[in-house]
Amino acid sequence: MAAWKQVQQRGAMMGKIPQRPEEIFEAFRDDMKQAFGDDLRGIILYGSGARGEYVPGRSDLNFLVTLTDAGIDNLDRSFGVVSRWKKRNVAVPLFMTRSLILQSLDCYPIEFLNMQLHYVPIYGEDVLRGLDFDRGNLRLQLERELKGKLLHLRTGFLETEGKDKAIGRLIKVSLTAFLSLFTALLYLKGIAAPRDRKELIRETSIVAGLDGSIFEKCLDIRENVRNPRGAEALALFKSYLRDIGKLCDYVDQME
Repeated sequence: MAAWKQVQQRGAMMGKIPQRPEEIFEAFRDDMKQAFGDDLRGIILYGSGARGEYVPGRSDLNFLVTLTDAGIDNLDRSFGVVSRWKKRNVAVPLFMTRSLILQSLDCYPIEFLNMQLHYVPIYGEDVLRGLDFDRGNLRLQLERELKGKLLHLRTGFLETEGKDKAIGRLIKVSLTAFLSLFTALLYLKGIAAPRDRKELIRETSIVAGLDGSIFEKCLDIRENVRNPRGAEALALFKSYLRDIGKLCDYVDQME
């Protein structure tokens, strides 16, 4: 009876959005162990939950799950687990092997750098510890990502037709990606990236000679603190585009 009661209680909890990431660590770990057994190598929390920026009901919780080759070949074992945890705002986990991570550092150094700077080991091996990043690969990806996102930003701007609500949405969906690139830039300059987003913006603006107030206003929009209208929204976005362009030029000239 006691065991059945625990099952019932756990079932009731599966639809509840966690107030803190650590509330679900044990249950998530147990579900992954049940799905993969000895093929489970490690679980790591990354993203907003690891940075201390988790907002219940709005933020997803992101996990990196490392498996053996046999585990990766049988991801279907986790169909039910992934489906259940999505109801609690857990994003589909990033499933990888240790070897794939090590082989991907030249292609995706920015992604793994951002993970390494802010993460919480939950279970098993800490695959992010001690990762080294080649400066040349990092700078090349930074330039490519900045220029690619600038082109998409210009296209998205035209698609807004100057409507302030559409401009606000575009700022919200684009800014987070740029903040991760700011972190990579500071890493290349040998500067520890601040955890606080406004401090990150200010430090990057000083290094690259940007108008930090532009990005701070965009962050306020992202956090629903500011809601510019009409000419103000249009002028802000044009300044946003201009400073991203300046940042592209700065990175292009870096050695």
